[in-house]
Amino acid sequence: MNAHIFREYDIRGLVDKDLTIEVVELLGLGLGTMIRRKGGTSIVVGRDCRESSTRFRDALAKGLTATGLDVYDVGVVPTPLTYFAANTLPVDGLAMITGSHNPKEFNGFKIGAGKTTFHGPEIKELRRLIEAKDFATSDKPGKVTPYDIITPYNHFIRQTVKVGRKGMKIVIDAGNGTGGAIAVPLFESMGFDVVPLFCEMDADFPNHHPDPTVVENLQDLIKKVKEVKAEVGIAYDGDSDRIGVIDDQGNVLWGDQLMVLFSRYVLKEAPGAAIIGEVKCSYTMYDDIAKHGGRPIMWKAGHSLIKSKMKEEHAELAGEMSGHIFFKHRYFGFDDAVYASARLLEILTQEKQSMSQLLSDVPKTFASPELRFDTTEEKKFAMVKRATEILRDAGHKVVDVDGVRVTFPDGWGLIRASNTQPILVLRYEASTEARVKEIQALIEKTVAQAQKEVGA
Repeated sequence: MNAHIFREYDIRGLVDKDLTIEVVELLGLGLGTMIRRKGGTSIVVGRDCRESSTRFRDALAKGLTATGLDVYDVGVVPTPLTYFAANTLPVDGLAMITGSHNPKEFNGFKIGAGKTTFHGPEIKELRRLIEAKDFATSDKPGKVTPYDIITPYNHFIRQTVKVGRKGMKIVIDAGNGTGGAIAVPLFESMGFDVVPLFCEMDADFPNHHPDPTVVENLQDLIKKVKEVKAEVGIAYDGDSDRIGVIDDQGNVLWGDQLMVLFSRYVLKEAPGAAIIGEVKCSYTMYDDIAKHGGRPIMWKAGHSLIKSKMKEEHAELAGEMSGHIFFKHRYFGFDDAVYASARLLEILTQEKQSMSQLLSDVPKTFASPELRFDTTEEKKFAMVKRATEILRDAGHKVVDVDGVRVTFPDGWGLIRASNTQPILVLRYEASTEARVKEIQALIEKTVAQAQKEVGA
């Protein structure tokens, strides 16, 4: 078994190379054992539309039921519907089989005990348990029961999301992932005029890669929004836990801009609420949350890490640049792009202003995209540690919850190690283009010095 399949937030690998039927069955035995030893008796399992996902469901269920766990199989669904099932059914764990936005030759597993997903130490414990073959066994194997989670999910959204004016024209680009089959009929039933784009499930992703953080993948949506004069365009990634949004003018709204909009409305109903962003988010977002009476918290990137921080801080809302949006306010606190788009539509149908007008008062800034600096798996964290020391010793104000973010009154720069690749991620933002260049020069000089000193 390739140890590299065990990542910080999930399990991922190449189909039939890293992830074989035998390996997946072992994952089922390991996860089942962890849940049984916590006193659990059942688990919900969902899967995406990849060809390998059905085979992997069978192998995973074989391992899970061998430990005595009963399996509720919710079928081919977006990842958030498996999370929804874990939060609304009397089950003790969850497993979602999905390659998310990764190329079709990959697949993966988002897994957990209780209502939420594993990260870090729990995934390491699962690996240790499998390598030791320290499995729970049962004389009475569990059973697999199909379960319709789509009907109660749709009912929940229709009952709790209050649509104002009917007939709003929206475009939904599901990137041939799992989101379109849920979102299109749901929003049509709520009174929207939905223009579907690539909403047929096709794991070959024939039109564009289903990753809404990449601008090239949003070009068809931008074009369609302008062509049909829609009020908003919504894109989902392959398993629909990340959202991308295009406003009525065809502009891309990134995760932190969406968070500004969502936080303003959450804070009207929950004054003083804690709201979490990650280290790549704009300072305008944190400033806006504070300005509207909220308690902004900067935290580590990663969906499992954000969810655990939300619990700790009793936060009402959280979000990442990547489009993971987590509503605890009126929801369950997990990342759900279909639900996030429902909350966005709720706002837009109750406002007289257009999407572009609603954010027109946010100060304009200049920001770099995420920049990659290639290094090695062995040296990346040492480089970040040394960079933090260099910046702190120079008297700069730094935030070191995830890498190092050096902050100034008019901007910031970030150096962080990727949790999934042998790279450093760099990003800069400031009030002027000239200032961005100055911060970039400081960061690049710091990275070069750190690289030299740790011998990377």
